[in-house]
Amino acid sequence: MRKRSTLYLVLALLVVVATVLAACGKSTPTAAPKPAETQAPKAAKLGTAENPVIWVLTPSQNTQKVMTGAKPIAQYIEEKTGIVIEPKIPTDYSAQIEAMCSGEAQMGALNTFGYVLAHKKGCADVALASVRYGSTSYSGQIITRPDTGIRSLKDLVGKTFCRPDPESTSGWVMPKLMMLGAGIDPDKDLKRIVDTGGHDATVLAVYNGDCDAGATFEDARVLVAKKYPDVKEKVVVIATSPPIPNDNVSFRPDFPKDMREKIVNALLSLNDTDEGKKMLHGLFDWEGLKKVDDHFYDGFREALEAAGMNIEDLTK
Repeated sequence: MRKRSTLYLVLALLVVVATVLAACGKSTPTAAPKPAETQAPKAAKLGTAENPVIWVLTPSQNTQKVMTGAKPIAQYIEEKTGIVIEPKIPTDYSAQIEAMCSGEAQMGALNTFGYVLAHKKGCADVALASVRYGSTSYSGQIITRPDTGIRSLKDLVGKTFCRPDPESTSGWVMPKLMMLGAGIDPDKDLKRIVDTGGHDATVLAVYNGDCDAGATFEDARVLVAKKYPDVKEKVVVIATSPPIPNDNVSFRPDFPKDMREKIVNALLSLNDTDEGKKMLHGLFDWEGLKKVDDHFYDGFREALEAAGMNIEDLTK
């Protein structure tokens, strides 16, 4: 009995030893490879649906109207070039320039003041000028009602004056220069300056008597004539500015040259068909587009210099 117990003990020890040896004989499992470091996804190519070219438009008129006019043109460019364009309308002229300078936008429809300022900041390079009434320039006008007694610029002293935006070329920059030339300091001699947010809104403010006078592009009264057919009787022009370069199509200087050329050629092709001209007219009443370069604005710069001012003075 004792021998049998000893035998069982030995066998049990052999089993334990065999188990330990088997475990030691197994290869140590290789640690799982560490996953590669997560890489940030590459930015989508500019001009694609994921990263469209942002086109900031001048906030000079009713936002809905401007956007309605811009979308068909953006779609046309995409069909012609494969480049996706997304039109946007900033809250005001300053925001438009800021979008170009920050890189938030790569393309802009800029007015004269906006372009000259953005170009000086290194944010814009003009490619095309718009054509209206057969010309690439236009004028601003100062308007009032016949019952205000205002007949000349000097009569504006002590009056409430409406403007679309402090950075509107025809709605404020040129009128300010005209008033200074007439011996009027707008900041001191006008009773109050009211920003209306648009040329059409300025016409209506004068029409309704909210302001004694105002300034717009020539002739902004047509913007409201359908709803107010007597606007040309109730709102009269007392002064017209010297010629101002039309609004334009500009690009950031670092915008890819090949993409710029494709977009410019697509826009110019709108001049060639009735349907294209209709699309252009739907956006700021453009009749066509014409190639220009930065020298197109030299006359405006000379006018500022003659007045003893620079473009930054007009932002104060």
